[in-house]
Amino acid sequence: MSANTPSYQSWLESFAAEHGAAAGTIHVQRGADLELVAALNIPPPVLNAVRLVPHGKGMAGLAQVRKAPVQTCNLKEDDTGRIKPGAKAVDARAAVALPVLDGAGQVRAVVGIAFLTEGALPAEREQALMTAAARLPLTDA
Repeated sequence: MSANTPSYQSWLESFAAEHGAAAGTIHVQRGADLELVAALNIPPPVLNAVRLVPHGKGMAGLAQVRKAPVQTCNLKEDDTGRIKPGAKAVDARAAVALPVLDGAGQVRAVVGIAFLTEGALPAEREQALMTAAARLPLTDA
């Protein structure tokens, strides 16, 4: 993880608490891929699997490519193929990967959060989470 991990970690913990999330991650864009810089309540095997997310892979990678949120109603039971097997080890249900865009509309990071409840997030809640995630302070470390 980068030297900025503590500030990202603190931001993630506050973001998760503010929005009632049980777990979360922050990946920043590094070249074409995403690099993990903060994690909250993510089991060690999952951390190892998501330290570097290849372009377009998993929920974070899909959010990166689409430049739009990617949701699942239940991490443990999702059968769409968007959820990597290791992610099912996270003790949470509903989850969303939120791309953080720069002023030019390019992806700078992806914030992922998961909730203990199951179900799709309403469009208004998803948009509120996108707006909140956009406040992620990014540096070029």
